[in-house]
Amino acid sequence: MVTIFHNPRCGKSRECLAFLNQEKEDIDVVNYLVNPPTFEELSSIIQVLRIKPIELVRQKESIWISDFKHKSMSDSEVIQAMVQHPILIERPIVINENKAVIARPYDKAKAIL
Repeated sequence: MVTIFHNPRCGKSRECLAFLNQEKEDIDVVNYLVNPPTFEELSSIIQVLRIKPIELVRQKESIWISDFKHKSMSDSEVIQAMVQHPILIERPIVINENKAVIARPYDKAKAIL
């Protein structure tokens, strides 16, 4: 099963979901703004993505700019900020077993299908 962490208000995320619907039948769609990942889940996703937590942050979001941009933060603190403010999580994230990508552009998801 393929999982997409999806924001239905985001055009890039909608494009990716449409692409996945054409490619795969079994898709778990997680609206992460309604059902945000826990600290442990997000840590696990970051590990599978093989990135630093800061690389998953939408650093142009107003909440990031106002509350976090000028702070020196540990990886755990960055993850906690995303858990508390899921709008900060870059999207869409596509996970297929032990592989994952931030699918921007959406066709990056092809590499893990």
